[in-house]
Amino acid sequence: MERLLVLAGAGLALWALSCLLMVLFASRLPDGLMRQVAEFLPSCVTAARTLRTDPAVPRRAKVALLVAVLWVVSPIDLLPEFLPVIGPLDDVVAVILLLRYAARSIPRDTLLAAWPTDPRLLERLLGRERAVSDDE
Repeated sequence: MERLLVLAGAGLALWALSCLLMVLFASRLPDGLMRQVAEFLPSCVTAARTLRTDPAVPRRAKVALLVAVLWVVSPIDLLPEFLPVIGPLDDVVAVILLLRYAARSIPRDTLLAAWPTDPRLLERLLGRERAVSDDE
């Protein structure tokens, strides 16, 4: 039993060290697409927290953004996080789809104002701006 606790502690320490190294390496990325990709999920969470109190954001968009945040922070994943490269893929795909759904009913300038980092990646993901109809 003691050996199992030591192994679990060592595994937890290695996991914490790898998380710390990933944050350190991500902060050193040069400007460009890779840095934008590394900042994408944290930016989505920050933007969703900002938009949840904005009166210009419809309820269905707030629900979609809440689901996106819950999907990211949930420990249950379709693809396990420890799989290299494809591990976080389900989080990214789910967030992109939910963000695009929510963005259909959020005024573009409101969404861009809530985005905490460089908006170029967000604009690329959302595509060209479409007019929002009055019945939505």
